Amino acid sequence: MSDSRKIIHIDMDAFYASVEQLDQPQFRGKPLAVGGPSEKRGVIAAASYEARKFGVRSAMPTAEAFRRCPELNLVSPRFPRYREISEQVHGIFRCYTDLIEPVALDEAWLDVSANLIREPSGTRVAKRIKSEILEQTALTCSAGVSYNKFLAKIASEENKPDGLFVITPEQASAFLKELPVRKIPGVGRVTEEKLRDFGIEITEDLLKKDAEWLNQHFGKFGMVLFQRARGIDHRPVEPERETKSVSVETTFDRNLTNLEELDLELQNLTEKLLQRLDRNGICGSTLTLKLKFADFEQITRSESRSLPFDRSSLLETGKRKLHQCCSREYPGRPIRLLGIGISNFGKPPRVVQLDFFEDLKIPV
Repeated sequence: MSDSRKIIHIDMDAFYASVEQLDQPQFRGKPLAVGGPSEKRGVIAAASYEARKFGVRSAMPTAEAFRRCPELNLVSPRFPRYREISEQVHGIFRCYTDLIEPVALDEAWLDVSANLIREPSGTRVAKRIKSEILEQTALTCSAGVSYNKFLAKIASEENKPDGLFVITPEQASAFLKELPVRKIPGVGRVTEEKLRDFGIEITEDLLKKDAEWLNQHFGKFGMVLFQRARGIDHRPVEPERETKSVSVETTFDRNLTNLEELDLELQNLTEKLLQRLDRNGICGSTLTLKLKFADFEQITRSESRSLPFDRSSLLETGKRKLHQCCSREYPGRPIRLLGIGISNFGKPPRVVQLDFFEDLKIPV
């Protein structure tokens, strides 16, 4: 891929929480989170910047969020509303390019190398997009501009909220030199600690290791580390394709062996997965559990059924698969990553209440 590409990464600022503050003015300027109630062991889906000052963050158990911020305002998610605004934002994107790769409702990559307004500057395109999003939705976003997806993503995180940051080919080496390795996408706490054990804390340290050494210690991800430290990312911006599966996963701060802790993590992931399925109005009949052990070995276990999974069957089946792996197949092995996914999609069944005291008329 050429260094002449112009890639923009757009990330809406605290999207779900910002939408709620937009629609409910009484929450503006106050700590707010979107998520499930603590009495149902809910998790935080998004936190406003006011809440983040107290350490509240997404994927945190709601009970922990309230311990950190007793004045927190909690609202339930409204995915149809978030999807509505996301579609409005994507409508703005389509005025500039057809090469749009959605990452989530609030995040996307755009390739504006040959854009529809014939603007040679990717930076000016990003400024126009930011301005139109603010004008049409009253919401802010942060934009990163560079010549590949990795650097554009990193750039978008530099000046949040409402930021714009550019990394040119000439600036990339100097910028990456002092970049903490934890900011490389895919580097979680466990990988960060392993890198630190080898004396690697910034990308400059990574440059001292060759591809063979990184592959030996980090498997396939070693080549990703090798390339990212050098600003290399050949991945194209891929327009949205039909979704074949939806999955969520988490890399733990420390390797886990305790089954009760793993059960809680699985429950939190299941809630996040259900939120994503609900957002898209789909359900699925094949569940896949994913485990990655401390030595980076990865396994998956799947189960299919005739009817789509609901909340209880999803959690029950996932828990059974997890216990089977941890107690019988791989007892005592430390786990660094847990994931759960759904495939074989269909539409959720409609629940219809029938009145048995009236004649039933069914339209043809």
